[in-house]
Amino acid sequence: MVVLGIDPGLANTGWGVIEARGTECRARAYGCIHTEKQEDISHRLQHIFDGIDRVIRRYHPTEVAIEEIFFSANSKSAVKTAEARGAALVACANCGLETGEYTPMQIKQAVVGTGAADKGQVQYMVKTLLRLKEEPRPDHCADALAAAICHVHLVRWRDFGHVQHIDHVAAMNYAQRGTRLPS
Repeated sequence: MVVLGIDPGLANTGWGVIEARGTECRARAYGCIHTEKQEDISHRLQHIFDGIDRVIRRYHPTEVAIEEIFFSANSKSAVKTAEARGAALVACANCGLETGEYTPMQIKQAVVGTGAADKGQVQYMVKTLLRLKEEPRPDHCADALAAAICHVHLVRWRDFGHVQHIDHVAAMNYAQRGTRLPS
């Protein structure tokens, strides 16, 4: 399974592609799509769409994992992030890819073991889990790779429940708590 993880943002949209075989996950590539503040919003969104489209066409992911928006006190920032997220989602849909959507807490829980992890802990665990020489930078890349790792873990959990027929209801309940996985 090849998974594209996306950490959406208007100024910086992180992306990371991992390949999962058996119990191993390896990073294939990661980067960040940067847009300039002085650019018109439509051009910034087009840049994000085109960047994600290029990544998909180059690395041929079979699935996508994208971080859901965290609504903080700054609603203006949340709206801009939602617009960037929309551009990335349309690029994925345009290429026929199904998308798993995960909250920041779910991603941190899957990668670090606690939903309260900080950025440094996420970067460290992404480096460790993917056997990278250095922590992915900027942190948007680490967050995108973490989303992809989260997706792989939850898909395996879902599939394990299906194949083993053990506590299928518990597996589905876990997956459905704010998580939408491809069927």
